Amino acid sequence: MDSSMKKMLIALLTAVFLTVAGQGGAVTVSAQPGGIGTSAEAAALIDVTSGRVLHSQQGDKRMRIASLTKVMTAIVAIEQGTLSDPVKVSKNAFGKEGSSIYLKLGEEMSLHHMLYGLMLRSGNDAATAIAEHIGGSEQGFVLLMNEKARELGMEHSRFMNPHGLDHDEHYSTANDMAVLTAYALKNPVFQEIVKTEVKKVPNPSEAWDHVWSNKNKMLNIYEGADGVKTGYTKIAKRCLISSATRNGQQLAVVTLNDPNDWLDHRNLLDWGFANYKLTQLVQKNEAVDTGFAAGSSFYYALAEGEAAQITKRPEWTDRNSAAFRLGDAGKLTVLLNGKPIGSVPVYPEGSPQLQPEQSAWGQEASRSAGLASMGQGWTGRLGDILRALFTIEG
Repeated sequence: MDSSMKKMLIALLTAVFLTVAGQGGAVTVSAQPGGIGTSAEAAALIDVTSGRVLHSQQGDKRMRIASLTKVMTAIVAIEQGTLSDPVKVSKNAFGKEGSSIYLKLGEEMSLHHMLYGLMLRSGNDAATAIAEHIGGSEQGFVLLMNEKARELGMEHSRFMNPHGLDHDEHYSTANDMAVLTAYALKNPVFQEIVKTEVKKVPNPSEAWDHVWSNKNKMLNIYEGADGVKTGYTKIAKRCLISSATRNGQQLAVVTLNDPNDWLDHRNLLDWGFANYKLTQLVQKNEAVDTGFAAGSSFYYALAEGEAAQITKRPEWTDRNSAAFRLGDAGKLTVLLNGKPIGSVPVYPEGSPQLQPEQSAWGQEASRSAGLASMGQGWTGRLGDILRALFTIEG
């Protein structure tokens, strides 16, 4: 397929996905900052389970994000790819400028192992090889990245490459990257990779193994730290996303252009854990009305005094409808100070959906947990189309 035809197909696919896919995410009620600041040009703090942004400092300002881009690269690859599949290093990936895991031309490595090189050592060569493997080309993979951003409601983001090297039209915001991070951290493969401090990977072309240490110092300097990514270019300056879990609550921080990021992340995480508690507001199987119960639990990060502002409102499916007869009784909407913050389904008692919780602390029931299945929808079909259209010469 010649280059002009490829460009025309990419333009066509771009127009299509802008019209067919729905946005993800859910409504949040803004948290009150309460006097915490950073040295960053932009920053955001998010509760991972509920998706509530607890602090935002110029959070919607469009900025360069350097290698924080690779959070998107990793989650798209995990959702679209098969971890055991070999990824071959093309001419385009070999010797890619910037940070590298020093892949050799023609070398093959499993997608799973390459993702460790991507996230621990920020390999631009790995990012390129992964993109070509998943999307058929870098251009094809960028389509998947932007579609995933759209699904997640990242309205102020645009991706132009899988590695984050500076490009005038490649940008995001602290708030958007916080939303992406909260989504990605719900994926167990992603979570396992980003919390790894040192990874040893077989090296087929040498007598020694690859040994990659994580560049994220927060894993060593902050109690409970469990991810996620560093980033830097001369134009973007220092960028960092970190996450930590304490008492079953996980928070994530994003800072962009922050000369004092390690300290700022410690302070923001401490502030978040001290001021917002992940609180169960609905319990699965909780009675909603006579003969009906909540189909899942619901957790939300609340500040002191906010629990008294919580109300619940059942919204019933038409009892004469087919949906009701099939067991969809409606939903229970949770409100904070009169504003909806999420909902859970309601089913008739005895329904198969009302089985006991499988999760230890209700992760499945957060208001944003439904995002975890999005990779198998339109984005998944788009990935199949792209891989069929584009092939990369070795």
